[in-house]
Amino acid sequence: MPTLHKVAAVQFEPTMFEKDRNIAGLLTLVEEAAQSGARLIVTPEMGTTGYCWFDREEVAPFVETIPGPTTERFQELAAKHDCYIVVGMPEVDAASGLYYNSAVLVGPEGVVGKHRKTHPYISEPKWSAPGDLGHQVFDTPVGRVALLICMDIHFVETARLAALGGADVICHISNWLAERTPAPYWISRAFENGCYLIESNRWGLERTVQFSGGSCVIAPDGTIDAVIDGGDGVALAEIDLDRARERRVFDEPVFGQRRPELYMELPTTTYSWNPLDFFGLYGHRPLPPGGRARIAVAQFAPTNDSAANLDRIEELALAAKRDEGAEMVVFPERAITGLDELAAQAIPGPATERLAAIAARHGLYIVAGLAEADGERRYNSAVLIGPEGRVGAYRKIHLDAKDGNWASAGEEWGVFDTRLGRVGLLIGHDAAFPESGRILALRGCDIIACPAAIQGRFVTSHAGSKVAQNYPIPTGADPHHWHHFRARAGENNVFLAFANVIDEARGYEGKSGVFGPDTFEFPRREAIIASGEGVTASEADTSNLDSRYPTNVVRRKDLVLMRQPHQYLELIRRT
Repeated sequence: MPTLHKVAAVQFEPTMFEKDRNIAGLLTLVEEAAQSGARLIVTPEMGTTGYCWFDREEVAPFVETIPGPTTERFQELAAKHDCYIVVGMPEVDAASGLYYNSAVLVGPEGVVGKHRKTHPYISEPKWSAPGDLGHQVFDTPVGRVALLICMDIHFVETARLAALGGADVICHISNWLAERTPAPYWISRAFENGCYLIESNRWGLERTVQFSGGSCVIAPDGTIDAVIDGGDGVALAEIDLDRARERRVFDEPVFGQRRPELYMELPTTTYSWNPLDFFGLYGHRPLPPGGRARIAVAQFAPTNDSAANLDRIEELALAAKRDEGAEMVVFPERAITGLDELAAQAIPGPATERLAAIAARHGLYIVAGLAEADGERRYNSAVLIGPEGRVGAYRKIHLDAKDGNWASAGEEWGVFDTRLGRVGLLIGHDAAFPESGRILALRGCDIIACPAAIQGRFVTSHAGSKVAQNYPIPTGADPHHWHHFRARAGENNVFLAFANVIDEARGYEGKSGVFGPDTFEFPRREAIIASGEGVTASEADTSNLDSRYPTNVVRRKDLVLMRQPHQYLELIRRT
């Protein structure tokens, strides 16, 4: 079976109440893509009808069964050009009468499969039910294809399920809004799963809602292979199925490095109850009060001299305190012991005692990485030390190829309570796994501190969009439009302090940052070190326990609350 195929993302502005016109317009664009050689063609969410419906009564004249008249028209085109077409449309279930926001994959022989949107956006409950078909993968001559719809992709679990099911390509159809596109979430879902993502988004204005366009084809390394900014059109690119089937992230075989035995919380619903009640139940580990504090990250190149590294850590900690008003500073992975010589240190030991002295002298919480010695075993570890002394230590759970040469894997997640809030620790490669951040969020973490030594690209710029957006949504050029670890913060509604090594000669590009808990809050609450050694800080507000129900997003965790965990059982399957 050939592994190289041309694919297309169709961008289109439908008009409400003009279904026949919309279908004719989509057929024209699909025909254009097919004539250009595309064998997998994706069209937008609700592209046949428009999106902003008031209620069931208003959308009722436009719903259809699948298969039905609309799928038959697209099947004719698929048969004519021997291609596969994804169509977004409102579906009625003939047996129940329920309506669904659906995507259907149509091929030359008819309907191959369909997906009903599993994670509703605010508008869907006005007229449709949450999808009940799970997250399927469909075998076709152009590869293994999964379907997702708009809000689905906010949740790390959906694309992960598709990838675990063997998807080469995720066809994501959307009516994405209030953000410059291609959206960072789209890029992260392709990148962290090592697969292609074909994004078909609508554009234009409907009932005061401005949609963002930006339809594109995203490669497994997060590269945008083709994109449309605004207007109707077709984005064409070639995909290589062999590349997707490597399943590599940061050039690591991440699916073989997963730890599903440690993911058992993923199908749970810790935020379905008021978090103040849930985490305080039986008086066991209630959430700490939290408050406002400035969190900093420090970026430097550790050497193999632990004493010199600790001197540099103190210099940067003092700068963070003096210049940024920081109360917590996060340093890179193995910042204490260096990346080469494995002069491992015990915990506690001389190095952590020195770090405790620095924390006490400057009144800081400090997170720093080190190679840990525990008897005959070695671990890639991080410590959290406060002014009062050592708070806790964490051993890296997900080992990359370099770790595997010397380190044993950790077996417990690191979650610690401080006066700044509940803090979770991850180390470098851990954060490449979407499961990691989700576990810490489900455990109530307000802040994730991530010492890292990550090589490779995880940031992409944006040249700017001509699609108008209301202030303060940015549309101009941005050198850090996509930062993968910003997505980690927003998808889990946590503050994430990512401190990476900077040593460009060895492939460590830094790009450390502190990222806020709401991806769609503009201006963003974040600070990034664009280049060189240094520190930067941003304010983190983890307060909000003075109300009966939290209204601060970091304590309320909307994107954790809205998960559909009954869909996620495959995430914990051990292979």
